[in-house]
Amino acid sequence: MDVKKYSEILTIALWLVGGILMLATVATAAPNPNFHIYIAYGQSNMAGNGDIVPSEDQDKYKDKFLMLASHNANASQRSGKTNQSIKTGEWYTAIPPMFHAFENLSPADYFGRAMVDSLPGVTVGIIPVAIGAVSIRAFDKDQYESYFKGDGKDIMSWGWPKDYDNNPPGRILELAKKAKEVGVIKGFIFHQGESDGTDDNWRRTVYKTYKDIIDALDLDENEVPFVAGELLQEGNNCCGSKNGGIAQLKNNFKKFGLASSKGLQGNGKDPYHFGRAGVIELGRRYCSEMLKLIDKTIDPDAPPVNLVDPSQSTVPDEPPEEYGPYTDPIEIPGKVQAENYNKGGANVAYYDLNKGNEGGKLRKDDVDIYQPNMGIVVGYNQKGEWLKYTVNVAADGEYEISANVAGENGTGSLMLYMDDQPIGTEMANTGNGFDAFEVVSGGKATLKAGEHELKLEITNDWIDIDYVEFKAVSTTGIKDVRFSMTEAESNFELFDLRGNRVARFSAGGMASAMDYVKSGALKVRGGVYMLRGNTANGMVSRKVGVYAK
Repeated sequence: MDVKKYSEILTIALWLVGGILMLATVATAAPNPNFHIYIAYGQSNMAGNGDIVPSEDQDKYKDKFLMLASHNANASQRSGKTNQSIKTGEWYTAIPPMFHAFENLSPADYFGRAMVDSLPGVTVGIIPVAIGAVSIRAFDKDQYESYFKGDGKDIMSWGWPKDYDNNPPGRILELAKKAKEVGVIKGFIFHQGESDGTDDNWRRTVYKTYKDIIDALDLDENEVPFVAGELLQEGNNCCGSKNGGIAQLKNNFKKFGLASSKGLQGNGKDPYHFGRAGVIELGRRYCSEMLKLIDKTIDPDAPPVNLVDPSQSTVPDEPPEEYGPYTDPIEIPGKVQAENYNKGGANVAYYDLNKGNEGGKLRKDDVDIYQPNMGIVVGYNQKGEWLKYTVNVAADGEYEISANVAGENGTGSLMLYMDDQPIGTEMANTGNGFDAFEVVSGGKATLKAGEHELKLEITNDWIDIDYVEFKAVSTTGIKDVRFSMTEAESNFELFDLRGNRVARFSAGGMASAMDYVKSGALKVRGGVYMLRGNTANGMVSRKVGVYAK
């Protein structure tokens, strides 16, 4: 072969190999050591309860303080304080609210800002996953499913876990793996405990939620600190006495810091949540503790972090919600949580006299939803407002109605309608104050099985509503139960051993009546009963020792 030709071929081959190697290098570029990423998780104080002041909180640290979106949210679904839409797994400039679209300022907001200010040359990222009112079990990969089916069932009905595909620990891990490709997981900040006792079992579970992630990411817990925040302890507080248990987390972790809540004021509305100033200062205290624990070395040769593109695609606007249940049809018998009114918007699913959600919780409609005591209620209700719910009645029958409500002067009241027909009686608050929720009776109603539309209408100003409950009326005192007769029909009565009549029915003779009781059809509590029959000719027959299932 011609030497010159051979040389040209060799040159081309070397260029190709070099190009392939260069592409491989780019594709496997090392994470940026100056991009410090923190996992922020917990319940409502971490999720964000401080008031947002856009001129102060949304000044945009641009590419220096970022958030890895933990769920999709259109701009219209967010707090109204930002026009930014977000898409799961994409990086954005950190602008509150970072956690759920309906929430507010979090300690993580000012933790991140303080970290950026303290470490020039570093970009800070937050992985935000938190849910108000949850137990620590919501973040344990081995307990979250049973928790949301059991104690956390109400929280599931509020819809919050859906932002994380009903799997909070899975969403944390999913995002942390993605974040680890471009930066360094430097630590965890955590705020939880109001919903649990901070005992040994709680502390072990907190550590497990951290250790499961550390192990899955192949990280060294000697290098990744965990900073927990104390609960509100000033003024009227629910849980300051638990802070001793939180401090004992130091015995579970290799590198642990405690962000003190001493001197931090609450929001003046409830005993659980910090006010704006407290949220900001708590975030700075998280920063102060974290700086004591991390390696603060800056790599001068690392390129700037550039993950946020102004043209970055966002979630497209969605069409208006179709009318229908908020989650699933609400089962009756059971509780109808006031905040779970149907989707569909104003004048379709609800009617509210004032614009905006005064309480700022859960949904972005005009319905005023707030969180007085770790639950969610509909408040600020005025005469003429209404809410609609899709319900599923399990069986034909009579149901007792009640409602858990609060208010002053005993004037606020509500009325219920099923398929536009009034049911039960008007229910009014007891007048003991808006913090004193009490169950009031709404009488009884006969309902038909199947799916129906329930309407809750406010009949007098002001009443706050937690839930309405329907209970099936006991079958005690059943009358005129009829079935195929083989003997002369008789009327029978069933008594317990204290002489209380628990059922009345008709049967074709004592033997048939006994079989009927034993079959369980009367649905009385299992036990021994006395059965008495009154025949058409006035004869009385008795049988003692009939066992009901």
